[in-house]
Amino acid sequence: MAKQDELVFLPLGGVGEIGMNLALYGYGPAEKRQWIMVDCGVTFPGPDLPGVDLVLPDIRFLASQRNNLKGMIITHAHEDHYGAMNDLWPGLNVPVYASPFTAGMLEAKRKYEGDRAEIPITIFKAGDRINVGPFEIEAVGVNHSIPEPMSLVIRTPLGNVVHTGDWKIDARPTLGPLTDEDRFRAIGDEGVLALMCDSTNAMREGVSPSEEEVSKGLQKVIEEAEGRVAVTTFSSNVGRIRSIAEAANAAGREVLLLGSSLKRVVNVAQDIGIMEGLKPFLAEDEYGYIPRDKVVVILTGSQGESRAALAKISRDEMRHVALTKGDTVVFSSRTIPGNEKPIIEIKNALIEQGIKIVTDTDALVHVSGHPRRNELLQMYAWTRPQILVPVHGEAAHLTAQAELGASAGIATIPRVRNGNVLRLAPGPAEVIDEVPHGRIFKDGKLIGDFDEMAIGDRRKLSFAGHVSVNILLDARYEFLADPDLVSYGLPEFDDEGEDMDDGLYDAVLGAVESIPRTRRKDLDTVRESVRRAVRSATNIAWGKKPVVTVFVTRVQ
Repeated sequence: MAKQDELVFLPLGGVGEIGMNLALYGYGPAEKRQWIMVDCGVTFPGPDLPGVDLVLPDIRFLASQRNNLKGMIITHAHEDHYGAMNDLWPGLNVPVYASPFTAGMLEAKRKYEGDRAEIPITIFKAGDRINVGPFEIEAVGVNHSIPEPMSLVIRTPLGNVVHTGDWKIDARPTLGPLTDEDRFRAIGDEGVLALMCDSTNAMREGVSPSEEEVSKGLQKVIEEAEGRVAVTTFSSNVGRIRSIAEAANAAGREVLLLGSSLKRVVNVAQDIGIMEGLKPFLAEDEYGYIPRDKVVVILTGSQGESRAALAKISRDEMRHVALTKGDTVVFSSRTIPGNEKPIIEIKNALIEQGIKIVTDTDALVHVSGHPRRNELLQMYAWTRPQILVPVHGEAAHLTAQAELGASAGIATIPRVRNGNVLRLAPGPAEVIDEVPHGRIFKDGKLIGDFDEMAIGDRRKLSFAGHVSVNILLDARYEFLADPDLVSYGLPEFDDEGEDMDDGLYDAVLGAVESIPRTRRKDLDTVRESVRRAVRSATNIAWGKKPVVTVFVTRVQ
């Protein structure tokens, strides 16, 4: 260890928000640190980002550190932890370490999307140790709502860091592993400099119910249902899929899987041997031949996605599968903030058809994959860290965990947000720098920032529409022909019932004719005068100003 070596933590996503997790750990002198990346996730756009498919972390900082980035470790295969890899890895091209399930999910996604480069994966799972640059990294098994999640112990000459990833304590899961208490206690005995800990449920008291209890709750709902039962859940929650399938089998029902992402996950899970013991699933075209009280459908769409299976069923758009009055739909999931409206719309559409809705407020049909406050206290007791860094959460979640950690006697709890460079050692833990960070956007085949993807212009278009005007002037700068005007997204009539385009057409004529002919030689002046006149006329008639594009051409 050189005298000037430092150990630093730098989140580029996931700290101050839920989603888009990407963390960097650096070791060495400030001017030449070596880095590892933990996770590479996405978040999903809301209505404020029209046309955007995915939101990715901005990794400009890594462009300057490319030669010093030694590897990428993925803790588990949730989209908010690995979903940006296909788009960001080709520009980094570093070794990737991940579990067999995560590797299988990446390959399945590559085949589904068709035009992706293959990402070579070194298999790394609970119990393994690897050396990446100056770091020795150990994977520790934890329980979460997906197969093969792991926490990481990152060992350096300046101290050991525990990066929990997503985890909870569940003594009776339907799918392992158990969170490895003995290993965490041993790591605590070895000495933990810093604990980077999941904050998602830091505001919730107590301990999470077990997945076994959820399985019993689902079985009760299925047994009591008179007609068909459809259960929607996160497609990556293989343990929950097993719970539903086992509950259906116990109730004497056949199971149909519906939704491409769900089928991909189950195929990967079957390939690595974690779906054994279940009866074969139905084919879609068999559904109509099964009695209503003998079938359970597991399907995508728990977040109200308009193209997912549940939304299509609510609109009666599925070819082979439909629900009718007296059937039951179970939401075995939580509502991700921002998705409330589309979920409510789907629920209402189903209720209108006489379909019963069951959520986790009606029965124990869902449990989170993240630790509540008593579980966090347990992790503190096992690892006994000198420093606690709350991660994976919005400001309220991070602050709640900071207060809990302080009440548990952890002395140092620095405030960290995306882009902050936190020095963990040597010396006191403190933020010493900030690097460029933020969001970039995937839109179709392109990736760029807010301006490059013209998202601001799209917002304007969605708010107030667009008007195109084409003007031809002759050699004397008089109208050669009537102007052409085309509007999109504007009301058809103004508040007096007059045709909106007629009013705009008059504004164009007036704007040009108000300019002395000698000044019309400056076509830019004509163009700007017409643009302003159209926006003003629309504002008077409607109260909004559209985007206006004006073409002015002089014909000799």
